[in-house]
Amino acid sequence: MTTVYIDADACPVKDEAIAVAGRFDAAVVLVSNGGMQPSRFPAARIVVVPDGADAADDWIVDHCAPGDVVVTADIPLAARSLDKKASVLGPTGREFTAETIGTALSMRAFKQHLRETGESKGYNAAFTAADRSRFLQSLDRILARHR
Repeated sequence: MTTVYIDADACPVKDEAIAVAGRFDAAVVLVSNGGMQPSRFPAARIVVVPDGADAADDWIVDHCAPGDVVVTADIPLAARSLDKKASVLGPTGREFTAETIGTALSMRAFKQHLRETGESKGYNAAFTAADRSRFLQSLDRILARHR
């Protein structure tokens, strides 16, 4: 059975992921450092990990397996999840693959360097309805592939 693991603390598509996973009878696990309201997500298992920079990431990597899906905007977590042979999807609908993760990691390091040198203020693009739509389509396609 496929499980969808969601790096939930700042994920804007939790409800959407739960709805799509339900259509495919996939389990959903929301992993958070705290602040989750279980009553809001009755169709999902909620795991609250201790405080720590990578505690949620570590928990997801320890539990995901081939055939599972990890939803995250965290590039290093995406890379670690791909190493475990899980499918990885960003909240904007971008699927990370073994072929694309190297570029994503390089761009992350480059942008961090620009922020550290003051060349960039590091603003993130706003999350849009088009991002939400791409996410829904991509998760549907990934879960259909895992069937």
